Amino acid sequence: METLRQRLRSIDQKGYKAYKAIEGTYRFPTFTLAIDHVQGDPFAEPSKVRVIVPRAKTALAAEWTDTKPRRIRCEDLLLRRVHRELRQWPLRARGSGKSGLVLIDAPGQKVLERTAVQVADETITVCLSVGLPANGRRILAKEAEAIFFEQIPSVIERAVYGLREEDIRPAVELADQQHAIRRYLREHGLVAFVKNGAILPRESGVSDKPLQCEAVPFQSPPELEIAIPIPHCTEPVKGMGIRKGITLIVGGGYHGKSTLLQALEHGVYDHIAGDGREFVITDSGAVKIRAEDGRSVASVDISPLIGALPYGKETTQFSTENASGSTSQAASMIEMIEAGASAFLIDEDTSATNLLIRDGRMQALVAKEAEPITPYIDKARQLFRDYGISTVLVVGGLGDYLDIADCVIKMEQYVPFDVTGEAKRIAAEMPSGRKAEGGESFGRIRERIPLPESLNSQKGKKAKAVARGRHVIQYGQTDLLLYALEQLVDDSQTRAIAAALLYMERKGWLDGKKTIRQLLDAIEEQWDRQGLGSVSFRKGNPGELARPRRFELAAALNRLRSLRCIQQ
Repeated sequence: METLRQRLRSIDQKGYKAYKAIEGTYRFPTFTLAIDHVQGDPFAEPSKVRVIVPRAKTALAAEWTDTKPRRIRCEDLLLRRVHRELRQWPLRARGSGKSGLVLIDAPGQKVLERTAVQVADETITVCLSVGLPANGRRILAKEAEAIFFEQIPSVIERAVYGLREEDIRPAVELADQQHAIRRYLREHGLVAFVKNGAILPRESGVSDKPLQCEAVPFQSPPELEIAIPIPHCTEPVKGMGIRKGITLIVGGGYHGKSTLLQALEHGVYDHIAGDGREFVITDSGAVKIRAEDGRSVASVDISPLIGALPYGKETTQFSTENASGSTSQAASMIEMIEAGASAFLIDEDTSATNLLIRDGRMQALVAKEAEPITPYIDKARQLFRDYGISTVLVVGGLGDYLDIADCVIKMEQYVPFDVTGEAKRIAAEMPSGRKAEGGESFGRIRERIPLPESLNSQKGKKAKAVARGRHVIQYGQTDLLLYALEQLVDDSQTRAIAAALLYMERKGWLDGKKTIRQLLDAIEEQWDRQGLGSVSFRKGNPGELARPRRFELAAALNRLRSLRCIQQ
């Protein structure tokens, strides 16, 4: 500790690059400080610092991290405490550029596996970003001293050493309960669960926090209500269960259809206590599917949904730089089957209507021989039968789907009703007049093998694989656009995707032999075995990564305009 103090004082008022002298590891009374990487100037990305705390001196006993969900929840709890304590200090000290900033990867309403705080058997590591203070490009050593000797020790003392069992227990018990519900879904043929009393609406279109007033608490229809036994609770938790198969969410505009679907989309992640959606639990393999005009597609066999196009263009190896709404949505479906999805979540509002339906009148006017699209209404049942993939579909005007639904939920003023029986009666009394066009089976899914040239991060003499917020990755000379990935919920997930793509490129994983599914399996195994940060090549600690699902990683790979594939 005193060595660091002396080094800082010796470089006071020197040029900014003299800060390089403080890189290293220093022993403080209650922790070890590792300054891993020093920024090149005060306007550059902040320096990377780790604070390593001996776990035995904290309240975090071994029992609180004896399962993976528990460990992730404890890391999340500590991250939130550190973030809260950092916010008690002034955002920046005197100086230029990023001088005085002390940051940690800020969490949102979801609980994600992150690198910001890492709990091991013997240590707790907190990864910080620090803007080393300067006036112009002259070092302000006294301000740096205040950061390292006052601010960081105070934050660690209050956030980590101040942690008590009464803080840990509720967080861990909630993690146990959420994990138990996920296990129950798998074992009992369910896609999702929504607890009675859940608050589904959000504060606004740009805020993921729950709506505080005028929100109608969720109440399951009696016919769909189930009770799930959970640990740490004498009574089972009750709410609506959505079974595997084909479920429709219907109702008038602004009555809560899309709100329910969005809650299910984000239910693939655990939420913190008080979020309102902490007991909205969805199968982790559920994927939101939508149309995406203009995206690129690489050698996808979309023939189960779209047959040969005019002028003899085949769709068994469909590629385009500028997909239409229907071809983009069809490609996304096939790609997500390839990635291992268990359910599709679809909203009529964001879909290509001609991919969803072709009614009887249009069938009479335009013969099947002149229409390459086989609508999803004729494929959804086959998809479930052949591949076990369920569908949850929001519809407002596609009444023909009543013919194939296993369950119909009507939203009325944010209250759900089970109208399956009524829907079946209406379907029987008012035949649609359409003919099924889907054939006898969904169709074959052809696995694809990405070619080595698909990933090229070079931009000039340097490699470039950088996330620009949540929805853009600059990869080499191109921008990878991820705006349509509605289940990508954190900027740090996007950083992890960028790191994973670069890792696969540099390690030569795209060898012309591995399929996309095998690549996804390999990266997940790497993260499970060696940790999320093991794919990062960035200098200093990889403290700003959050784990994405394999589906968002696959979606990013599939949207690379440089992607080239052969079919297996």
